[in-house]
Amino acid sequence: MKSAINIGFLGMGTVGTGAYRTLADNRPAIEARVGATLNVKKIAVAHPDLPRAVAIDRGVLTGDPYEVINDPDIDIVVELIGGVEPVKTYIRQAFAKGKHVVSANKELLAKHGVEVLTEASERHLDFYFEGAVAGGIPIIRPLISSLSGNRIDRIEGIVNGTTNYILTRMALEKREFAKVLADAQKLGYAEADPTSDVDGWDAAYKMCILAAIAMQADVDVEAVHPEGISRITERDFDYAGELGYSIKLLALAKRSNDRLEIRVSPTLLPESHPLAHVDDVFNAILVNGSSVGNVMFYGRGAGSMPTGSSVVGDIVEVARNICAGSSASAPKLCFAPTAVVPVAETVSRYYLRLQVGDRPRCLSNIAGALGDHDVSIGRVSQHEMADGLAELVLITHPCPDADLRRSLWAIEAADPDNAVKSVIRVEG
Repeated sequence: MKSAINIGFLGMGTVGTGAYRTLADNRPAIEARVGATLNVKKIAVAHPDLPRAVAIDRGVLTGDPYEVINDPDIDIVVELIGGVEPVKTYIRQAFAKGKHVVSANKELLAKHGVEVLTEASERHLDFYFEGAVAGGIPIIRPLISSLSGNRIDRIEGIVNGTTNYILTRMALEKREFAKVLADAQKLGYAEADPTSDVDGWDAAYKMCILAAIAMQADVDVEAVHPEGISRITERDFDYAGELGYSIKLLALAKRSNDRLEIRVSPTLLPESHPLAHVDDVFNAILVNGSSVGNVMFYGRGAGSMPTGSSVVGDIVEVARNICAGSSASAPKLCFAPTAVVPVAETVSRYYLRLQVGDRPRCLSNIAGALGDHDVSIGRVSQHEMADGLAELVLITHPCPDADLRRSLWAIEAADPDNAVKSVIRVEG
């Protein structure tokens, strides 16, 4: 049994700082749980001479990742750089040196998770990644262990704190997307380049990871086509509220025969839905298991300390395995190549906001164009606008996405005054 375990970090940014601080602040309790001392022996960063947000012995800093990877005394490599390359190469080289790895890299896991997990398992090494999804919320390990006796057919959640903050502020303050985004960037909730968040890719990566673990699926993330939030306006929040809905960026994965439906899109949720009142930077994930029913995981989905907490939890788990002389290895999962349902085939209800000419038979013409493509209307209201225009707000019955899109093209082609202003899915 080892009395001391050495750790090497690759990266010491926001998440790395949170993990390092958590280790330092809670060291006595953590080491008592492990049964050994934990030493951060080396930290590789791009700029070793820059000031740090946490007190670090300058002697452990290096600009060379291979000083961590090749150090024979380091037992656990903690990868917090992000992205795919050169990170995937670093991790594989760490495996080749017999080192266990902890990561919070959602993009790498979504795109190459099966490959990395398989190699770790073949080498009888641990690879843990709780911090890759939903920050401080424990979700990966419950799916692997606590819920492993269930068949999980559906997962849905709010898994991006940036977009949830923006949508919450837009709803409460009646402000437009661009202005709220600028505020979120000033507060540090949004990156200088927010594309991955606001276009839905961050949430798509996370949902692909959850689907892979929960549904034992090898999913091609490139087959998922997320929809972002940039086209949602103050008017959509007004109408959604009148209809009894909240608007959230919902990530969803569900079984569809031998395929998976995985999508990320702005979604109207009824006020009674468990996710409808998850606000600001908080995340929540709703899992439906065959035996347990619905269970929800809620908490801070991003940030230095919450995500750092998840990283440290993984470090502790690996350290315990080392101390016990066990080879828990990467989670033993059976990943079957699984096709993703094309967006055009997905079925949903839809909220539509249409601009039309305020003329006789306008509503019947719109209903006819929808009906011609097998789209039926569940609810409709009409609102006067200036300059001889009107705004129609409709909720459809469930229909395939392809049928809806064809009907909207027909509506816009029928009259130069017609314009599709907003299309949002409706769940619940």
